[in-house]
Amino acid sequence: MIVCRSQNEIEKLRRVNQLVARILSELRQVVVPGITTADIDELAERRVREAGAEPAFKGYHGYPATVCASVNEQVVHGIPSLRPLVDGDIVSIDMGAKLDGFYGDCAVTVPVGTVSPQATELLRVTEEALFRGIDSVRPGARVSDIGAAVQQHVEAQGFSVVREFVGHGIGTSLHEEPQVANYGPAGHGPRLSEGMVLAIEPMVNAGKPAVKVLSDGWTAVTRDKSLSAHFEHTVVVTREGCEILTLLAAEEARAKQLLAGRIVPGGDARESEGVRAHS
Repeated sequence: MIVCRSQNEIEKLRRVNQLVARILSELRQVVVPGITTADIDELAERRVREAGAEPAFKGYHGYPATVCASVNEQVVHGIPSLRPLVDGDIVSIDMGAKLDGFYGDCAVTVPVGTVSPQATELLRVTEEALFRGIDSVRPGARVSDIGAAVQQHVEAQGFSVVREFVGHGIGTSLHEEPQVANYGPAGHGPRLSEGMVLAIEPMVNAGKPAVKVLSDGWTAVTRDKSLSAHFEHTVVVTREGCEILTLLAAEEARAKQLLAGRIVPGGDARESEGVRAHS
């Protein structure tokens, strides 16, 4: 069942998603050669608990950590370890928290030191694809409009979209209806309504889209060992479009540039008036 949240519920979702965004912003700053993903996980759990919240992922279906830390060819659900990150790596950090009965969820892929031109391009395109999807969110649109926008941008840049993992609704549970695929034709699925809350999260591969899960039962990797990137925001559908609950005020100007810089094939850049950040 798809739930449309009340203003009181949205305020609680805003609080927990802003907490996740602040912690994730701090985690980005500590990503340097030599740090381990276990170090990142330890800091994330400390910050979550200091805020009076709970890690959303730890213990979820037996998952052992606070963050998913996926390095290079790892797509999602990488388990933090003592492996030091090295110059040239990329690491996707996905984390969630629960506060006052509501969940927040956000992800970012971070370069470690100096990375290859391909890695730089992959991160750029994946983040842009996320904002293409967000730009599609408005009352009356279809859920599949989001994935269609993501896929079109990714494949136009020569990359591929992962099929096995998708975005989702979020609220009093970490994963709720509807599922939000990052591919497929527009115009299908449930209509978006004011108050719906969605976690939109493109996972994009530099090579082919196929993935497999390793023997740990969690870590998904690209079958062709190509690099993979993952970006995620949680948004709420508003009367005008949507609000990005996981966007910090300090990042709003950059987000507006990503949205306003959307290039329409055969046309000019246009602004996206319906999308706003929380401030």
